[in-house]
Amino acid sequence: MDRVLTYNRVLTSKGTATMQRIVEGAAVLIRDRGVANVSLDDIRDATSTSKSQLFHYFPDGKSDLLLAVARHEAEQILADQQPMLGDLTTWPKWQAWRQRVIERYAAQGRYCPLSALTSQLGLANPATETIITDLYDRWLGHLTAGVKALIDAGDIDQNTDPGQAASAILAAVTGGATMLQATGRISYLEASLTEALNGLRAPRGQADILGR
Repeated sequence: MDRVLTYNRVLTSKGTATMQRIVEGAAVLIRDRGVANVSLDDIRDATSTSKSQLFHYFPDGKSDLLLAVARHEAEQILADQQPMLGDLTTWPKWQAWRQRVIERYAAQGRYCPLSALTSQLGLANPATETIITDLYDRWLGHLTAGVKALIDAGDIDQNTDPGQAASAILAAVTGGATMLQATGRISYLEASLTEALNGLRAPRGQADILGR
């Protein structure tokens, strides 16, 4: 029987599927109501899970479950950008990714499930920090690979530092998303991401990423 290791315990494939069902159900509730307005009883009712079953998978109760939901939401941020994020090999593909990012955050609006969860869990919590760091590291890895692909294709300056350029692009996204949460305006994200990509392309003196 297939088994996986999680939360320092070994689960069967059936157990993993049950655990994922609980996490996904909790994520839906938290998105709809906000993390402060969702109790374990709400999650049990929504996922048809008994109390003993819930604590079997999440021994520390709500804190364990919220960490699992935070991991799920972090994963969803990257999944929502696919397949574009994994194939940033040409300028049209970068443009398609840019559009996907803007559409995703416009649909999300001011409420970010992951931010709400990490605030509830505490940003100083090592487990919370691990989730956020892993998200950014993986996101940065995709962007860095994309910049390298443009360098290899001769589309941008050969002296471009891939890691530095990718970091600037990621900072443009996260900064714009933060301002979206604060103001409800997607324009900050649109402008910051557009300028970051135009800056990447600028050394060759080509038209900007929007083709203007």
